[in-house]
Amino acid sequence: MHMRLGPYLLANNLIVAPMAGVTDRPFRQQCRRFGAGLAVSEMVASNSLLYGSEKTRRRADHEGESAPASVQIVGADPAMLAQAARYNVARGAQIIDINMGCPAKKICNVMAGSALLRDEPLVGRILETVVNAVDAPVTLKIRTGWDTTHRNAAAIARIAEAAGVQALAIHGRTRACGYRGDAEYDTIAEVKSRVRIPVIANGDIDSPQKARRVLDYTAADGVMIGRAAQGRPWIFREIAHYLATGEQLPPPTVAEIYSILTEHLDALYAFYGEHAGVRIARKHIAWYVRGLPGAAQFRHRVNRLPTAAEQLATIDRFFEEYREQQPTSLAWGRLAAA
Repeated sequence: MHMRLGPYLLANNLIVAPMAGVTDRPFRQQCRRFGAGLAVSEMVASNSLLYGSEKTRRRADHEGESAPASVQIVGADPAMLAQAARYNVARGAQIIDINMGCPAKKICNVMAGSALLRDEPLVGRILETVVNAVDAPVTLKIRTGWDTTHRNAAAIARIAEAAGVQALAIHGRTRACGYRGDAEYDTIAEVKSRVRIPVIANGDIDSPQKARRVLDYTAADGVMIGRAAQGRPWIFREIAHYLATGEQLPPPTVAEIYSILTEHLDALYAFYGEHAGVRIARKHIAWYVRGLPGAAQFRHRVNRLPTAAEQLATIDRFFEEYREQQPTSLAWGRLAAA
């Protein structure tokens, strides 16, 4: 199912959630390659003092990415957020996403992220100011409310629509819930019934069947996948196929997982340089090998290696040992947990 954001017609309605420390350019490119219609960058602070930092520049680096490039900004000051939006559009951002969903204390303690949901007039000022500051479409990511007794997502959604926001992603938890418990979709369904802009459902969508159920239950226009794509970028291929055909693709072979992992690592080393790339790669390696025999001991071993060559050689050995245990299959068998 295609989805429109401003002038952009996305290939489908499957979107990679912005995740701090995860959705860098190599990760976004992997997810796009496996069928995600859009991948939102990890959040970039609106504090202008950070513009010159290497970390901020890298977060906003979209070279070689499929259009449209979406950059998420976070902050609490309307003028500063507008400045951040203009800064990123000038550097290639084609969609600006505003974060009012992050539950992290370091974000909420400065009244940014989901803390903003407590101040509806300020939400309105922020959204109007940013929408008026750039020609690019502006989207918004929120939670269902501040806590379970203050689920005000529908009110925020109406404010967003009136301000000219082009789409709204909703994580089915309150700020107080963090990532605990199960996501709820009733609030997302309520919001969808009250606004005309696209609504994207987020939270605990970890399989093609769950994506179908959430879309049917909420009538949302799309789904946003976060943690379930970690070490599993092919989830977008699986969901797209299931939504189109009702049939489930077989999981990737372990040989394919090996190929995807090593390609991802090469991209990380090239993007960050070897020293940082090796360290950032560790969590991705752990996610990719989940469910494989001996994964825990392997993770412990690989986390102590300081160079790319050692990291890759250890991965080669791990997968070679797996292949030797599966001699009857050229494709090394399929990983059921994948």
